[in-house]
Amino acid sequence: MRETVLEIAHLQISFTQYSRGMRRVELPVIRDLDVEVKEGEMVAVVGSSGSGKSLLAHGVLGILPYNASMKGNILYRGEPLSAERVQRLRGREIVLVPQSLSYLDPLRKVGWQIRRGRKEERVRKKLRELFRRYHLEEAVEEQYPFELSGGMSRRILVSTAMMEEPRLVIADEPTPGLDLKLAKRVMEHFRELADQGAGVLVITHDLELALETADKVVIFYAGTTVEEALCSDFTAEESLRHPYTKALWRALPQHGFQALEGNQPYVKDLPPGCPFFPRCPLRSEACREEVPYRRVRGGRVRCCAFFESPNKEI
Repeated sequence: MRETVLEIAHLQISFTQYSRGMRRVELPVIRDLDVEVKEGEMVAVVGSSGSGKSLLAHGVLGILPYNASMKGNILYRGEPLSAERVQRLRGREIVLVPQSLSYLDPLRKVGWQIRRGRKEERVRKKLRELFRRYHLEEAVEEQYPFELSGGMSRRILVSTAMMEEPRLVIADEPTPGLDLKLAKRVMEHFRELADQGAGVLVITHDLELALETADKVVIFYAGTTVEEALCSDFTAEESLRHPYTKALWRALPQHGFQALEGNQPYVKDLPPGCPFFPRCPLRSEACREEVPYRRVRGGRVRCCAFFESPNKEI
């Protein structure tokens, strides 16, 4: 049985802000997030821009801003991931491929950054192999980040993670700025890391790209996980569970780009209970209460309509 590398339950992340008159306000950006990653498994957390999904990576790695507070349980290989423990493992067993290019040090050559200053021949050899893999010239090693294009910088960030032998890889939107062919290749390399035994968590807005390489998908909406499904479940709408997941399925190019009416609510306008309530065609008064996240047909779903009428097609 494969070991669970990362287990997150009921994660909540909020930000403290001060409005007019120094009135303190708490913004619950992540209200209820659950995700699990096993060794040898690639899991994609998929959500639209503004859903709060990128905070997941920062929360796990302990790099949230000073005005953020976090609640919930995070286990790494069965043990709580305390601040002291994550600091010890970060960059070694647990590596991040960040979304922002600002993670590259503008005062250091990229080769030094990827190698972390190490000069051993085996390290230099691995760097050269990564450059060939990502179609980067050897001369790039001697360049500074400001000399690179956005796409090249993105490949450098991926290379930095690939230099280690991590047990857990967290990739936060690793493909923006890359053409489709290279984006697919980057996702394939994450797939290779999973096949070699690492647990891989990819945070992305690109459902179509995730379905090509991941084992399962966690659908995230307005700060809440609403469904966990195997990628094979997306072969047919009937295999999916939550109305929002089905709407995403219908919006894929091969299914006719059928757009869902309405917009994801801003954090200050979230309804009580299910955040999808205002847009859901199956909503009921029960959806205004807390909705449990339950296991169904090999996946998980947070939906009152499903449990009120188990035989009802949704």
